[in-house]
Amino acid sequence: MAAAKTRASSFSRNLSAAAPSQGPGLKCGPNGLVFLSSGIPDLDKILGGGFPLGSLVMVMEDAEAPHHMLLLRNFMAQGLVHNQPLLYASPARDPRGFLGTLPSPAASKDNKSYETDPDQSKNLQEKGLRIAWQYKKYFGENQLNFDGQKGSLSLDGKHEYSNEFDLRKPLDRHFLNRQHVDCVSIQDSPDLSVLRDRCSTFSSQFPRVSCAGRIAIQSFCAPQCAYSNMEWDMLSFIRSLKSMVRSSNSVAIITFPPSLLSPSFCKRWQHMADTLLSVKAIPDEDKDLAQLLTGYQEMVGFLNVHKVARINTQVPVILEATTFSIKLQKRRYLVLECLNQAPVDGSSGTSYGTSGSCSGSSKAGNLDF
Repeated sequence: MAAAKTRASSFSRNLSAAAPSQGPGLKCGPNGLVFLSSGIPDLDKILGGGFPLGSLVMVMEDAEAPHHMLLLRNFMAQGLVHNQPLLYASPARDPRGFLGTLPSPAASKDNKSYETDPDQSKNLQEKGLRIAWQYKKYFGENQLNFDGQKGSLSLDGKHEYSNEFDLRKPLDRHFLNRQHVDCVSIQDSPDLSVLRDRCSTFSSQFPRVSCAGRIAIQSFCAPQCAYSNMEWDMLSFIRSLKSMVRSSNSVAIITFPPSLLSPSFCKRWQHMADTLLSVKAIPDEDKDLAQLLTGYQEMVGFLNVHKVARINTQVPVILEATTFSIKLQKRRYLVLECLNQAPVDGSSGTSYGTSGSCSGSSKAGNLDF
């Protein structure tokens, strides 16, 4: 009897073939997706794993504060830590100088404890080597780390999929001196042909999933650029860039100030994005917000998730929330949290009514309909 063939719908990807080798900083997801970290662990969790390879991410800037730079720095630093090629375009005259502001990855919680006690670190490392040798026949050589998780930062020197970055500590220079970092100044460009050619050449280097690249374009429609009034040309470039990254193993992120665009073109740009985010600064000493939200003093801004990439699927991603607070934990680490409403009238309970009455009565008793 002939073997039964597995039926697949037109919306499912054929996964019968051997999966390609995974490069550093990549993670497999559902429906054949491969994720690339945003550089912010909380944002990766919100988006369901990170930025899918072949997606275009757009971030709407806030004219009051450069909070979009926090997202851009972590995105670029994460790629350099994972030895992923980077193309950075900026309206600044010397874009390479921006690389000196990238944050350095912080040590994991386990490694921090090892650093405080060298003797304990040596004993645990020897124990980890004995465990790895004992179970080598059960696990692949690249599959078992000291903490038992693939891809986490452990004693064998492997990097995590998504690092926490210390915003006060600059990235080591040996990450910046590599050959795969390309910087482009778009300040004096009369048109977008040069940037389009550089992006095309860059994205064509990644035909396999084992290697991934990152493209970061800062303040795309800034007034310093000569093409800032060519709205149709800029829209054409975004469409071309989206097709480039879709056919290659790369992710492109563009930040832009929406206030400099006409409302119709701003909507078109948002429609072109696979993942659409926006940042907003918090007004200084807003007493109404301080009374409404808990932890207001630690907040530096808000992050709004307007759209999440849907590739290889038609099922929408249902988020727990769409607005998150941006906090600097210990003034070093970027943290995203759901907004929590402060208790009303100093009560310690939830903000919802505690009585069981649907009529709003405060008297205790049976349900009152």
